[in-house]
Amino acid sequence: MRANRLQMGPTFRDKVMDRVRTFNRKHRRLRLFGMLYAMAVLLFYNIGLAFYHNAKRCTCLATILFFFIASSSFTYPEALKLNVSFVTDLDKEETTGKYYTSDSLEGVFAESNAELAELTPVDKDKIIEEDQDVSEDQELAEGFVLADDISDISDTSSRNYETAAGNLNTSFDHTDWRLILVNKQHPIPEGYEFPFGEINDTMKCDERVLSPLKAMLKAAADEGINLAICSPYRNSERQEGLFKSKINNYIDAGLSYMDAYNITSQAVTVPGSSEHQIGLAFDIVCGSYYNLDEGFGDTEAGKWLADNSYKFGFVVRYLKGKENITGIEYEPWHFRYVGVDAATIMYNENLCLEEFWDSYLYD
Repeated sequence: MRANRLQMGPTFRDKVMDRVRTFNRKHRRLRLFGMLYAMAVLLFYNIGLAFYHNAKRCTCLATILFFFIASSSFTYPEALKLNVSFVTDLDKEETTGKYYTSDSLEGVFAESNAELAELTPVDKDKIIEEDQDVSEDQELAEGFVLADDISDISDTSSRNYETAAGNLNTSFDHTDWRLILVNKQHPIPEGYEFPFGEINDTMKCDERVLSPLKAMLKAAADEGINLAICSPYRNSERQEGLFKSKINNYIDAGLSYMDAYNITSQAVTVPGSSEHQIGLAFDIVCGSYYNLDEGFGDTEAGKWLADNSYKFGFVVRYLKGKENITGIEYEPWHFRYVGVDAATIMYNENLCLEEFWDSYLYD
């Protein structure tokens, strides 16, 4: 009965149309405006009515969307005005006293047939002095192996890597160990294993990368650029410790846990998704610039690596301008081995590994 009484009265639509008809009779030349007015009013009325009848659903949807955007690790904080800059993936306090000098590198690449070149001592006082001048947001790497400390490699070996790029293979297999895609969406496969190779007593990597790595260091040294390797293979416990440490640093600086996590994930890879854990990634600096920051890309060594590393199968993994794809800030010091063919294509076409997969590996 109540519903019947409600239906007997004029509806909102009827009232609007009555007003428009009255307006059109008085102002025949303005009929068009009257109709547009009626359409706009009824449109907003119906939208509001739909939200009113589905208030719970709309509220839930808006809440889920808000939390998804707020917690997404791809929310790149360009607009965040914080007194905290991006940091590298190593803590300064962990680096003190861990610079590798010529006295500690007799075993570098011991399995190779080449002999050690004449060793150049590292000026530890200079490094420590530079360390004291570095801000908390521009930390040093924990250990270095200089190119001068690497065993000599024949010119033939270096030439083989450079000329290999001349005969490109554009057919790739997604099961190729060199092309394994590891990022936030593609964590390391469960049970993934690789043969360990020793750079020195404390540094390891995938054994299959040692030869091209040595060839690249030798080629750079021949041009007067003394490269330094740091942060090769890193186990899961180490990666988790670094990630948690960075989050705590940002929280201590006044950020919320969510903001700290988002910023940390763009400077330190989420545990289980780091290429350092599969032995194919290396942080590389030089004898005159030990900071892991964007400034390395402007050094002579950084420019040489960016222009020549592909000849030996390495690429700058996190390119400038690709942050929205990789989810990681620009890192001119972080190099990933992918093989000469893939590296050459990625260099020529300015592709990050995710884009390479989209173009050459996904069906």
